[in-house]
Amino acid sequence: MTQDRLKMIETMLETNPKDSFLHYAASLEHQRNGDVSQAIKTLKGIIKNDPEYLASYYQLGKMLEHKGKSEEAIDIYRAGKSVAKKQNDMKTLGELSEALMLLDVFEE
Repeated sequence: MTQDRLKMIETMLETNPKDSFLHYAASLEHQRNGDVSQAIKTLKGIIKNDPEYLASYYQLGKMLEHKGKSEEAIDIYRAGKSVAKKQNDMKTLGELSEALMLLDVFEE
C-alpha cells in the first residue's frame, strides 16, 4: 500500500516538481518503506530549495538522530528554530527546542 502511495506522489511530482509538500510526503513514504537514506536526501533537498518549508527540519533532525548523526541533527534543529522564529511559529519552535533539549543542548 505504501508503495502505491509513493508511486502516486511521484506521479504528482512529475507535473509539480517544485511542490515542497509533495516532496515532504515522498520523504515520509520512503521512511515508511525503510529507505531512510532516501528520505533524508529528499528532506535535505527541500531545505535547500525551499528553506521556509518548516516541517522538514524536525523530520530531518529525527531521521539524522536515528542514523546516529546527532551533531548534524543539532545543526538542522537550530536552523529550523531560526526559520520558526522568523515565521513566528511558536508550536514548531517549541518542538525544535524540545528536540535539542533531548540531545542535552540548552539554548534560549
